[in-house]
Amino acid sequence: MRSIYLDHAATTPLRQEAYEAMIPYLTESFGNPSSIHAFGRKVRKDLEDARERVANALKVQPREIFFTGGGTEADNIAILGVAARLKDKGRHIITSAVEHHAVLHTCEALEKQGYALTVLPVDKYGMVTPADLEKAIGAETILVSIMHANNEVGTVQPIKELAAIAHERGALFHTDAVQTVGNIPVDIEDLGVDLLSASAHKIYGPKGVGLLYVRKGTKLANIAYGGAQERSIRPGTENVAGIMGFARALELAVAEQPETSRHLTVLRDKLIKGLTALPDVCLNGHPQQRLPGNANVSVERVEGESLILSLDMAGIAVSSGSACTSGSLEPSHVLMAMGLSHQRAHGSLRFTLGKSTSAEDIDYVLEVMPGIIERLRQMSPVQSGR
Repeated sequence: MRSIYLDHAATTPLRQEAYEAMIPYLTESFGNPSSIHAFGRKVRKDLEDARERVANALKVQPREIFFTGGGTEADNIAILGVAARLKDKGRHIITSAVEHHAVLHTCEALEKQGYALTVLPVDKYGMVTPADLEKAIGAETILVSIMHANNEVGTVQPIKELAAIAHERGALFHTDAVQTVGNIPVDIEDLGVDLLSASAHKIYGPKGVGLLYVRKGTKLANIAYGGAQERSIRPGTENVAGIMGFARALELAVAEQPETSRHLTVLRDKLIKGLTALPDVCLNGHPQQRLPGNANVSVERVEGESLILSLDMAGIAVSSGSACTSGSLEPSHVLMAMGLSHQRAHGSLRFTLGKSTSAEDIDYVLEVMPGIIERLRQMSPVQSGR
């Protein structure tokens, strides 16, 4: 049976070059970078070299890069760090209804601590309207956090315009760029953001390592204690091997991005065209402003879980939304925020393509999907989507 992996938004396989970059730091170069003896000094130098390489790939300054344990931790450090640092200036935070839970749950935790939280709505494509931000922002607003692109439906947000609005009103701007760094062009200076989160395992790097970009002059309060690593912003011995793999994966992802995007866009469009040609199958997310490898669709009168399991039996791995909530029976908060009905949201599928995806893979998906959908609809007690 064929085995086709179409869940790259959840995680990507570790590429060989990143793996090879990690090996020395799991074996002979094992020193703690905080140690002042030769073993530690050698690893410290290599760690700072990796920071510089990451900064060069992102066209920022090395001192603006803080390594973290992943995108979720980076989001937490950014939001909680700003909230604590600027609490005397204001206690209003703005985010959107389609954020990853790493952002939404962090903001909701602050709300329970007495901060004011505004959750902006999105349109039917999952996009934030700049006018809504202009209405919501005020003198008490200290932070706006809007993701660069949605992990479920792939919609790319107008971050440059949103960040400009925040700055006009004196607020900082954070973006979760976990799905975009290395996958589409990300010019941090042009976007104008103050803080940006990224993760290694979305770009063929290792799990358990990410970064937070903090623009020079932006101050954060510590949210964790116990060491001076990462200038006390993220204390604890650094995951040196992971950082080395991240640096190599990021360099290659940025260099290969134009070619990879062209490849994925062609296959994505072919997949979307074939899927939406099937009866009562419709696209979720923006038709143009979307990630190159993302195709999210809803299949009327079929449960998404049944579709996932049926495709898995056919050798095709897909998901119904964020991997972090894949065990939940609740419909996607992203799709609900976009105005989908419970039934349509429950019938959603997320196909996310990667570097190894081929035209033959897409042909196979389009070959097996009609039969799977027809079989499941015959079994479904709901025979009408109206």
